Amino acid sequence: MNTSVDLHKLVECVGDAIIVADAHEKIVLWNPAATRIFGYLEKEALGNTLDLIVPERQRQKHNEGYSHSMETGTTRYGTSLLKVPAKHKDGSTLSIAFTVGMLFDASGKANGVVAIIRDETERFAQERALKKRLFDLENPQT
Repeated sequence: MNTSVDLHKLVECVGDAIIVADAHEKIVLWNPAATRIFGYLEKEALGNTLDLIVPERQRQKHNEGYSHSMETGTTRYGTSLLKVPAKHKDGSTLSIAFTVGMLFDASGKANGVVAIIRDETERFAQERALKKRLFDLENPQT
């Protein structure tokens, strides 16, 4: 069965955010799920840096890691699922889980990254509540 896939429609319809940033961290692709998760319209996100969604306290570490990945063409995360805080347009903090992939130009030089991101805020809150409840049950106050 030979089915061609319209990649633009695929990016538009998936439930997870797909964000592509160039070698200088400028956002060049922002799908509708990214708008739903982070609150920024595509036209607000395109051309901005990833600082748009990276919380202030994580920016230095993020920027250093991003620069290193662009220089070396590698990411230390590989296919690992990363779980980090992120920032919504309204200023609230999100808990996100994502994978990241390196992008390369025709000569093999790193020229950006793609991140596939899921909002895990509600699930993380439920997990924390369950852990607290378990702790409270295992450590009754006397």
